[in-house]
Amino acid sequence: MAMEVTQVLLSAQAVDSTVRKHAEETLKQFQEQNLPGFLLSLSGELANEEKPVESRKLAGLILKNALDAKEQHRKFELVQRWLSLDAAVKSQIKACLLQTLSSTASDARSTASQVIAKVAGIELPQKQWPELIGSLLSNVHQVPPHVKQATLETLGYLCEEVVPDVVDQDQVNKILTAVVQGMSSTEGNTEVQLAATRALYNALGFAQANFSNDMERDYIMRVVCEATLSPEVKIRQAAFECLVSIGSTYYEKLAPYIQDIFHITSKAVREDEEPVALQAIEFWSSICDEEIDILEEYGGDFTADSDVPCYYFIKQALPALVPMLLETLLKQEEDQDQDEGAWNLAMAGGTCLGLVARTVGDDIVPLVMPFIEENITKPDWRQREAATYAFGPSPDKLTPIVNVALNFMLTALTKDPNSHVKDTTAWTLGRIFEFLHGSTVETPIITPANCQQIITVLLQSMKDAPNVAEKACGALYFLAQGYEDVGSTSPLTPYFQEIVQSLLYVTHREDAGESRLRTAAYETLNEVVRCSTDETARLVLELVQVIMTELHNTLEAQRLSSDEREKQNELQGLLCGCLQVIIQKLGASDPTKYAFMQYADQIMNLFLRVFACRSATVHEEAMLAIGALAYVTGPNFAKYMPDFYKYLEMGLQNFEEYQVCAVTVGVVGDICRALEDKILPYCDQIMTLLLKDLSSNQLHRSVKPPIFSCFGDIALAIGENFEKYLMYAMPMLQSAAELSAHTAGADDEMIEYTNILRNGILEAYSGIFQGFKNSPKTQLLISYAPHILQFLDSMDDVVMKTAIGVLGDLADTLGSNAGSLIQQSLSSKDFLNECLSSEDHLIKESAEWARLAISRAISV
Repeated sequence: MAMEVTQVLLSAQAVDSTVRKHAEETLKQFQEQNLPGFLLSLSGELANEEKPVESRKLAGLILKNALDAKEQHRKFELVQRWLSLDAAVKSQIKACLLQTLSSTASDARSTASQVIAKVAGIELPQKQWPELIGSLLSNVHQVPPHVKQATLETLGYLCEEVVPDVVDQDQVNKILTAVVQGMSSTEGNTEVQLAATRALYNALGFAQANFSNDMERDYIMRVVCEATLSPEVKIRQAAFECLVSIGSTYYEKLAPYIQDIFHITSKAVREDEEPVALQAIEFWSSICDEEIDILEEYGGDFTADSDVPCYYFIKQALPALVPMLLETLLKQEEDQDQDEGAWNLAMAGGTCLGLVARTVGDDIVPLVMPFIEENITKPDWRQREAATYAFGPSPDKLTPIVNVALNFMLTALTKDPNSHVKDTTAWTLGRIFEFLHGSTVETPIITPANCQQIITVLLQSMKDAPNVAEKACGALYFLAQGYEDVGSTSPLTPYFQEIVQSLLYVTHREDAGESRLRTAAYETLNEVVRCSTDETARLVLELVQVIMTELHNTLEAQRLSSDEREKQNELQGLLCGCLQVIIQKLGASDPTKYAFMQYADQIMNLFLRVFACRSATVHEEAMLAIGALAYVTGPNFAKYMPDFYKYLEMGLQNFEEYQVCAVTVGVVGDICRALEDKILPYCDQIMTLLLKDLSSNQLHRSVKPPIFSCFGDIALAIGENFEKYLMYAMPMLQSAAELSAHTAGADDEMIEYTNILRNGILEAYSGIFQGFKNSPKTQLLISYAPHILQFLDSMDDVVMKTAIGVLGDLADTLGSNAGSLIQQSLSSKDFLNECLSSEDHLIKESAEWARLAISRAISV
């Protein structure tokens, strides 16, 4: 069955694209026509020592991709495909893979390790390949170090692929023993030590029982700590990565070791190479994350029986930890502001400092203050920059010194000779405005006395280098946001026109493509508009024409290269986003709404032209903007539907870019609210598409809850005309409701999703009941009531408000038909009483209304 594939695999890596494409096509055909033969040929190639390493490596890679994929539905197909292969074929492939672990070519060994783990990930949960772990463990005691290294690497990948409960504890113990022995300093070969240390990182999730045993835990910790002192930098780095993982996985077991870990990490931060030092800082960041979570969850009031006590490791380490982190702030790199993906010691230290501030609150202040005071005026830019940065992580804790430093920073932003210092100053000002400015702040940092100076400095700074200008836009964003709830007069009103003109000027800068500058300028413009008051409504109205012209210009550009087209798409997205905010702003009060309506036709026309350009990102922004337009134009939106409908349909069918699909579903809701029963002519097609979306296993699950809510929007809009969809929609809602009731053993992410799903289902029921109210057809809903009452019985606190609302809607619409059902249902009464005594006034309010509706239904 196997075939000679060496030449084809080499050709598939050729420089000449014709040769390459032909080879790829040949491989594709072979795979489609004879899958077992194809996989056997690849595994044979990988195992054959006489073949060139390039063809072996690619053979392994194609094998791996034949077993796994990123998309869930594709992954499922590949797993089923492998499981249905002939057992003899699979055995032969697996034998080739295991044989490759003793190859002398490291690339072949490493690729085989990954493929074995992928096969194990499929077979072990099915109780197949039970001898695998045993045969790998017997390899670990073999003499050739390269076999040992490859085997440990395989064990590491295997632990990454399978969940702990498919490997029994006895085998876990043996794996950990082999791995920890491979790490120890008595192992003479550094490649083996490195593979073992990396394998431990993946195996830690399996070690629950071992970490509960004092002797075993001591042994693992000793070996990990020793490995952090290895002469090999890669081993030190991998050992610290293990420590980071231990810190978050076994936080509650760390107390006996924390002192030693502090010494090891601080030595690494001060003296070791950057990759190692970064992981040493990461350890303390992960401890902060753990303690922040614990303190948030328990609100700081620990009783003796709380599950996860907080050990306050950060608080204890504070006097030594903060100075160590402040030192890292002085290790900046010359060009870190220009490089968007930059990550270095100074940045890691600064991030950790911010987490420390969140963990311990005010206790950090006395440790940071002296550093800022001492360095902020130093001649060396590194010291000035570090001192300015030290404000950023926790400005709200440093209020006393911020007042003094604000003038200093405003001067530095325009006058400091060093670009790094300006960049950090603009960022720090943004942080200060975010936390110390706004209607909820007791002592606001921005006053009538300094407001003008701040705006002048920021607008001037927006002409600086792109990285500085981008941060200045960010500071202005938070400045505007702080005036969101000021009532009818805003301190920004006198500067509104100047601010808007400056921001528009930034968007036209030649270099606006660098450092996200153009995006930041539009985001800030949107915030300035969003937080503006009626005083500047006339200027916002003038802005409509400006942005429309800009959008029109992007549509006129002809014959663009793919790079230019991408930029054009991005710009269209920004402009549509800007128009969305303007439409929402002007639509919020009647006089401005009326004035805006003169532009509605032109704007809609522009949006339709943007759709005609066909790009997913633009679709999303234009779609959102159309939702806003529908809200403002109300029933008049009907005239746009004939031209717009085809794009709505395309959005609902876009499974690939599921965010686009989700946004489109939301816009269907907006249009239902705008058109009410005028949407009827389109409902058959829309409902068909929505039902299709729900039954597709290709569509991302996050789009399904909004689709249920959308059923509610449609039912509210068309009332009893929803009758013909009940036989399709109700069973869908019922099966989703049943699914959402089974959350035992689910993780946090699944629980959160289930609540979003329940909320969507409840919103659907609510819309359907309200839509049928006072209609002679309400009796159609009676048969669904018992199931709905049962569903309400399984509610979580998060969705209580929506749930009690549905109980009220049910009683309100079905009247006496529901009365008897609710009277018989003990759980409904309990649920109502629970909501009536809720401390959340919104839940209480909904419950009062529901009680009224129920008592009316019962007394009929």
